[in-house]
Amino acid sequence: MKKVERINVIMRYINNRAHFTISEIMNEFDISRSTAIRDIREIEAMGMPLVAEVGRDGGYFVMNNSVLPTVRFTDNEIKALFIAFMATRNLQLPYLKSRHSLAEKLLGLISQNQQNDLVLLNQILLFEGTNPHNPDLLDLSDLPHPMLEQLIQILLEDRYLLTSVEEGKEIKTYAVYLMRLYREKSAWQIEGFDLAEEKRRIIPVDHLADVQPYPEKKRISPKKIAEQLSKREETINLVVELGPRAIAQFKKYHPLKMTISYTNPYQTTAILKAFLHVHHPDELAEITNWLLFLGADIRIREMPKEIVEGLKDRLEAWGSD
Repeated sequence: MKKVERINVIMRYINNRAHFTISEIMNEFDISRSTAIRDIREIEAMGMPLVAEVGRDGGYFVMNNSVLPTVRFTDNEIKALFIAFMATRNLQLPYLKSRHSLAEKLLGLISQNQQNDLVLLNQILLFEGTNPHNPDLLDLSDLPHPMLEQLIQILLEDRYLLTSVEEGKEIKTYAVYLMRLYREKSAWQIEGFDLAEEKRRIIPVDHLADVQPYPEKKRISPKKIAEQLSKREETINLVVELGPRAIAQFKKYHPLKMTISYTNPYQTTAILKAFLHVHHPDELAEITNWLLFLGADIRIREMPKEIVEGLKDRLEAWGSD
């Protein structure tokens, strides 16, 4: 734990106790006696009113009617916060208004020199989605789907959802147990377990017309959902190893239901496992085209014979052109 972080944690630790000793600080934070004493002295210098008790069992306590002093940020921590704001503009993230007000409050807490540094950073750093003609630090202009924040608020209470989804000119209703909410290719997606059809379902948040908690009496337990998903995973019939060039292609484009798992810490190799419906001609054609798009930097472990035949036909057609 870095010194600045440790001191902030120690301050919270102290503020929640009526009395503490140097030995307790040493044991709690696994630091030496000299380090504990230096940290206490630095905390006192920052304005926390500590009173030392003399005696064999002496220690410290915080003076009555005192409060924890304001957390102080280092210059690098402030830069990290505001670069994060800059980098996430126009990415359709939730809580835009809250992020805007938070940025204004943080600006009001820092010195003029620190503000000048941020203005300079804003002038020289450009991120995806930034308007180079008006790179205003507080111009947080991402506009997520209005249903996204409502969805997140519901998820904090309950992961069983009753969703109304726009499909063409129709509104269809799906009861799902949400497994994850993720952003992919500039769009938010719900990956859930369809409680009626007992299978995975991907729902674009942009297509949501309404979302409500699902009635408890009709629910399937998380344990049964895990069992059903496990059975589905046993039917995996496509297993592909990806090298670095194939991973780069995967990031450019992949079908929504496809995911990869990295197989080394440097994320230069990965494995893809999926279940393909071999009796769906449109899906087979799409997957065949996509595997060719990945290029030669792949190694097939397992693949349905229908896909193999499709690849051969495509390559033969290219060879005859």
